[in-house]
Amino acid sequence: MPTQTDPTARPRIPLTRERVLRVAVRLADEVGFESLTMRRLGQELGVQAMSLYNHVANKDDIRDGIVDLVLSEIEVPSNDTDWKAAVRQSAISAHEVFLRHPWACSLMMATTGVSPARLHWMESLLGTLRHAGFSADLTHHAYHALDSHITGFTLWQVSFPFNTQAELADLAENFRRELPANEYPYVAEHVEQHLAEPTPDDPSEFEFGLDLILDGLARIRGKA
Repeated sequence: MPTQTDPTARPRIPLTRERVLRVAVRLADEVGFESLTMRRLGQELGVQAMSLYNHVANKDDIRDGIVDLVLSEIEVPSNDTDWKAAVRQSAISAHEVFLRHPWACSLMMATTGVSPARLHWMESLLGTLRHAGFSADLTHHAYHALDSHITGFTLWQVSFPFNTQAELADLAENFRRELPANEYPYVAEHVEQHLAEPTPDDPSEFEFGLDLILDGLARIRGKA
């Protein structure tokens, strides 16, 4: 006698490495990478944890895979446009991607290898600078200035003990109330800047530092 099937049941989606990694990215965004376990990932995918090992070797393999997926979201610079505009857009894209996935920047720094997506970004950035007329030596220094700003600023920002501008404003307001402004007038002035309403034309703190680097590189390039 044929077995009756539920006509409303959804067909099972085949398990693939890409599907496992994409769900792992979503879970890492929700709960953090440290709280991501094989068991939890399996539950989210509707399979036993042991089934995952047909597609990923272990949690280190998941780490490397999801870092590469995140890095593939970054817009790489193009040689078809002005080098400064292309590098600026790529750096902003990288910063925004790392803010969307706050765990990714530190994991990228902790990995011993260089992922394919990371290699693609590096090659594109280095090539853009070389095609713009920077020497190999200047390109070396420019790359590290840009990379350290992207990663350093992002790691600093994602480590903040708050998530929104409103929380930052509350923290600054509490700090201001307790600060003896007569002893620390410039610190008090600095706190006021944090509390001031930004205008649409104000660059972000990340963009301000980025533009300083790019302007300095443009000057060096002009003298070379």
